[in-house]
Amino acid sequence: MQTQAIANNNETALSDSPLLRYFTFIVLYFSQGVPEGITMFAIPAWLAMNGKSTLEIAGYSAAIIIPYSLKIVLAPMMERYTYLPMGRRKPWLLFGQFGILCSIIALSFVPNPLDNLFVITAVVLCVHTFIMFQDIATDSLVIDVVPIEQQGKANSFMWGSKTVGVSVSLFFGSWLINKYGFSTGVLTMSVPVLLIMLVPLLLRERKGEKLLPWTKGQTSPDAALLAVDSWSKLFRSFKKVLLLRNTLLMLITVFITMCALHYVRTMLPVFTIQELGWNNVFYSKIYSTYNLVSGIIGMILGALIIHRYGIIRLLQGSFALLIMVAVAMATMTAFWKDPNFVIGFIALFCTLLTLINIGVLALAMHLCWKRISAIQFTFCMTIFNGALAAGAALVGYLRSHFEWQTLFLVFAVMIVAAMILLKFIKTKRHLEQVEYLEKQYVEVLKTEGSLLVKSEAV
Repeated sequence: MQTQAIANNNETALSDSPLLRYFTFIVLYFSQGVPEGITMFAIPAWLAMNGKSTLEIAGYSAAIIIPYSLKIVLAPMMERYTYLPMGRRKPWLLFGQFGILCSIIALSFVPNPLDNLFVITAVVLCVHTFIMFQDIATDSLVIDVVPIEQQGKANSFMWGSKTVGVSVSLFFGSWLINKYGFSTGVLTMSVPVLLIMLVPLLLRERKGEKLLPWTKGQTSPDAALLAVDSWSKLFRSFKKVLLLRNTLLMLITVFITMCALHYVRTMLPVFTIQELGWNNVFYSKIYSTYNLVSGIIGMILGALIIHRYGIIRLLQGSFALLIMVAVAMATMTAFWKDPNFVIGFIALFCTLLTLINIGVLALAMHLCWKRISAIQFTFCMTIFNGALAAGAALVGYLRSHFEWQTLFLVFAVMIVAAMILLKFIKTKRHLEQVEYLEKQYVEVLKTEGSLLVKSEAV
């Protein structure tokens, strides 16, 4: 036992190393970006290039987002049931990554993909379901092991890395599909997913835990203390923090924001290919290039802006710029013939999209009650991802009734609404209310004697 304790003290774990945490979360979010680059961007552009209608493409884009809206169903289960000797999140993280790998391989074997859009949609739903498992586990792991003062920086690295992953996957995936066919292009993109799976496989959340079920190790005392022992306490606490005024305002504001952003992301490949005459490779090259640049900008500037000006200022500034470029796009239709004008819009949109996503993640984490932050953050992401499906569906409906100029103006109006609501969110007041809820919870534990039991367990 003494020899094992000495060995455990020499282990490197996520909970003890900031650099290891940043590296791990960068890699894990890049891993999420790889399949999303193919499923959410390359495939819609490929469908548009092959003559599929706006309604068919919008239907595909809306359907594949559905699993992201079901995260709240899995979050409590993942919180309650896990294999603690390997950590609270690692078993679910590996399950999600293995499922992503298998689903991408299955997608590459869909026969006659252009004639089997329903089958493609069904398989992509599986891909996104397993991404959901990985996403919940990764976000929960961030909340578990990253100190709150480092979460803004972590969010910048994470989202920037995911943006880079999407860009690389979109560019190379589109090129591979066009040059070697759908099957070879998709199958090739499973290779980085397989390699990245080795990272969580070879790391521990906390010292002393098992790498694999059959290796040496034991449950960490910290993980044991965080284990959920009462469904009723979990859901009562969740209800209390959910009904706080600033939580509700944040959910409404960001729902509108995410709906608007995915509305444009769904619209762009159809607009540029079917209205402007671009091909899918050119569109993918432009979007992936500037998405890549925006990811790097987000990683560098996101944390700095949040640290200096705060989350709300980051979002307000990004909203204001986004409104201006959307109005310019709607009113300056004569410039649509100039590729540089449209490319400039895409470049600005990608950059602001990245900064807004970083701000949204940081705001959601900032407003979490740490005691139940996993389920609260997952609920926030569920609402946000539901907005993605709404945004994609809205494009199909509006395009059937309005011209492209109107669609860009609708986007601007949605961002204006989000910007107005954002002004009413008071983060300082919210944190005071959360602190009061925590004091109430501790008093209940003292009354029940649970706090003493937990202290002795340490």
